[in-house]
Amino acid sequence: MCKVEKSNLPPMAPVEPQAKKPKFVMAHEPQSDFHWTPTDEPHATRRKLIMAKYPEVKKLFGHCWKTKYIITATVALQTYLALHAQFMSWPVYLAVMYCIGGTANHAMMMGMHEISHNLGFKKPFQNKVLGIFANLPIGVPSSISFKRYHLEHHRYQGEDGVDVDLPTELEGKIFTNKFTKLLFLVFQLFFYGGRPLIVNPKVPGIWEFVNAVVCLTYNYAIYVYGGLSGLMYLLVGTLLGCGIHPVAGHFIAEHYEFVLGYETYSYYGILNRVTFNVGLHNEHHDFPFVAGSRLHEVRALAPEFYENLPSHKSWVKVLVDYVMNDNINAYSRVKRHNLTDDVKEKMKSD
Repeated sequence: MCKVEKSNLPPMAPVEPQAKKPKFVMAHEPQSDFHWTPTDEPHATRRKLIMAKYPEVKKLFGHCWKTKYIITATVALQTYLALHAQFMSWPVYLAVMYCIGGTANHAMMMGMHEISHNLGFKKPFQNKVLGIFANLPIGVPSSISFKRYHLEHHRYQGEDGVDVDLPTELEGKIFTNKFTKLLFLVFQLFFYGGRPLIVNPKVPGIWEFVNAVVCLTYNYAIYVYGGLSGLMYLLVGTLLGCGIHPVAGHFIAEHYEFVLGYETYSYYGILNRVTFNVGLHNEHHDFPFVAGSRLHEVRALAPEFYENLPSHKSWVKVLVDYVMNDNINAYSRVKRHNLTDDVKEKMKSD
């Protein structure tokens, strides 16, 4: 039963196709609370509408054969650079760490995201193995745990205490000015990684153990053969790639409420090429079982459902706007209370 009887938002945006682009109401005042709504998340409804009108969309379902090769090539590249980092001068080391290492490790995080939907292979077991493999250069074991939390983010988008993509109340109170918002961007990897342990802790299983052993063994091998500089190339590269980095803009772009009433945003720019098209986020949430390489086809098939939605032109601009726009802060997210506490407690063991 929904605990939110009325919304502190304008009416949520309709999911039905709009004849013309509506007049968007931008966030125009600093937020001091999350935007609570009694409505369900919009993507399941739009999915049903699209499937009813375009049943051929089902032909787009399934994995992409290219994913495993992209991941293998990227892991090989990062391993090579980590082993040879000890021979680089400091300027070259730092430049390669940020430009190549940060981008490549972020790409592997998006590869893990793709694999969490079983879009690397047909079978779940093969996807788990590929996910752990993609996890190697990132340095922190996370592939298996990420899948458990991420699928809940899709099914229960905005659900307080379940969707760990949402900032906490404490984050809302802290990250309200330019300085603290900048700090959040620099260290957001720690917030995304630590938040699940506080908001929705889960009992780890055997696959988390396997994930940890494999990744830590890889880290040790990099340290032995590539030295501390090689290991730091990977670890700091991950931190940089998830901080003040162009590809990290999607963390803010996807669900921060820049336009009132809209809780998911797409981006159609060039950085999708190194992030498995995660920028097509409305399309992805509507059809999470369509591989990123085919999300453009979803939009092409049902353009009337997407062309009048607000979208971001630049992830870099999103990062700048998040820091500089006083009307956007950690509270600029839509939240729900549609599940009972008993249901939420049971989910911790799932």
